[in-house]
Amino acid sequence: MTKYLVQRVLSGAALVFVLTSAIFFLVRGLGPNPAEYLAGDTATADQVSAIEEQIGVDRPLVAQYGDWFGHFIRGDLGSSWTGQGEVAQTISASFPITLSIAVGALAVALVLGFGIGTLAAARRGALDRFLQVLVIVGLALPGFWLALMLAQFFAVDLGWFPATGYTSFSESPVEWLRSITLPVIGLTVATVAAISQQVRNSVIEVSGQDFVRTLRARGLPTRSILLKHVLRNAAGAPLTVAALHFVTALSGAVAVERAFGLHGIGNKVQIASISGDAPTLMSIVALTVILVVLVNLATDVLLAWLNPKVRIS
Repeated sequence: MTKYLVQRVLSGAALVFVLTSAIFFLVRGLGPNPAEYLAGDTATADQVSAIEEQIGVDRPLVAQYGDWFGHFIRGDLGSSWTGQGEVAQTISASFPITLSIAVGALAVALVLGFGIGTLAAARRGALDRFLQVLVIVGLALPGFWLALMLAQFFAVDLGWFPATGYTSFSESPVEWLRSITLPVIGLTVATVAAISQQVRNSVIEVSGQDFVRTLRARGLPTRSILLKHVLRNAAGAPLTVAALHFVTALSGAVAVERAFGLHGIGNKVQIASISGDAPTLMSIVALTVILVVLVNLATDVLLAWLNPKVRIS
């Protein structure tokens, strides 16, 4: 297990390096000249050159990348080029919003997806047919539209939840939960549909294998077989789907944040992209890549623990 974990950590670190490098050269190599944006339309060539020297974009791209990456791995994210202050402060204020929504949606989707999928596979009948309808409806509903409908009904009409704004967990756990409930629901429906369908198919497939029939012949209780043996062997594909949907949730949270007036990381990325604020944009992208790699690493480790055969593959 240790060897497997080391291999996954090293491959994850290499992936982070490759992706951040590629994104940096795409953003800085193909993007507009940020000095021209900062100087304004009426700036002279000398004024643009002075700003280029000030922010360091007059040097070769390789030198710029080495400088940025060296500071990044030391935890120094630098300052915004557009006067937004320290990048670390900007991210610390906005990243928890997006992360709360994405992680909350994933947690709810895992609980509901495994619960509904397992019940549908075990009992079949009406619940199984309901699941098929849920999958179709859940995958067809746009998250942004659903978020608007939830905000209108539960926040504006009923007043059960705040229509806009975010309260941090440190300020009030209850208000934090209220502020993310509707955004989480807006992101969860499609993920629940996908995970529950995958769980249902995997449980049915594993339940028909020889070792399950042997356990039944030995007289083990059906619930024990299902929870201790079938689910453990059937969890691989659903967990992989869940990890993929977490990446989707991070991008989908941007639209949901706009519907609820939340100033999450998506808002900062949009502003940084328009203004050419490379320090902010690259730091957010790099941290997002690291987060996605960590989620995939955790998924691989969990799959290896559930099924030792994975470590050999």
